[in-house]
Amino acid sequence: MSTIYDVAELAGVSPATVSRVFNGTSVSDEKVAAVRDAAEKLSFTPNRTARTLRRQSSEVIALVIPDIENPYFTEMARGVEDVASEAGYSVVLCNSDAQVDKEATYLRIAIAEHMSGIIIATADESTNLDTILATGRPVVAVDRSTTYDIDGVVMANRAAGTSATKDLIDAGYRRIAYIGGPEHIDTAAERAAGWRTVLTAAHPDLDLDGLQRFETFRVDGGRAAMEELLALPEPPDAVVAGNNLIGVGAIQVLTEHGLTPPEVGVAVIGSLPFTTLSPSAVTVVRLPARHMGVTAARMLLERIKGDKQPARTVVLRNEVQPASKRS
Repeated sequence: MSTIYDVAELAGVSPATVSRVFNGTSVSDEKVAAVRDAAEKLSFTPNRTARTLRRQSSEVIALVIPDIENPYFTEMARGVEDVASEAGYSVVLCNSDAQVDKEATYLRIAIAEHMSGIIIATADESTNLDTILATGRPVVAVDRSTTYDIDGVVMANRAAGTSATKDLIDAGYRRIAYIGGPEHIDTAAERAAGWRTVLTAAHPDLDLDGLQRFETFRVDGGRAAMEELLALPEPPDAVVAGNNLIGVGAIQVLTEHGLTPPEVGVAVIGSLPFTTLSPSAVTVVRLPARHMGVTAARMLLERIKGDKQPARTVVLRNEVQPASKRS
């Protein structure tokens, strides 16, 4: 197995110069090229474990998300990985399944493995970041806000609910229901607030509580809520789905009941990952998930490098793609 001394000898530089090259310290382009060429010829890989012990941190960051099966989080993870990889960092993807205990285990592992920082979409409002923050490691919250004074990247959730509802009203729908994820998660509550504000102004006589459902953020949540809504004495003539998977579940149930959109209007917050329905029949409020990951990773890397400015929250705008065919 080749050593740093072998690389130095072949490159014609000192071992200290080899070390500086792989640690990212300023070295002339000529010496960097010579060292990397020698390392490639000798199949030399830097001893990252030793470097971690010296630095008390590794070139690894943790990305903790609540649902790895949701394409929204997969797209976000891609954005994180692209930025981290370019900067020389690896990303460990941790799926909490929206369980606080499982999430806490990943945070303990991040500390034990000397990870440089954490990007997290919290499982619950009770997520505890005290221990990880006490170590001095930077944390960036994504998708969901926290009560901690840390950087965050979120969507304009109330605006997303507003846009989805306005589009359905403009298309002539009146009894517009809302299906969201768990009410205690701000993403679901804010999108519902946008729906409620628009519908109250347009149709103040409607019983909005009877048209609102909070379920899981998954396909089964959309299915269960849509079945309940269709069983009402006066079912809704349209529905706002609070995320992509809820939208899939709602559309499945509507289709099974012979109510294919646009017979019943559907607006989905988040791009539909899969459906047998033509996307043109559904309003989609697109969320820039990959951009969220890119932004969060850049913010985290700035903190890792020593940025001490006050905590920032970046709010990303959505884009409405109206249904192209209405009855």
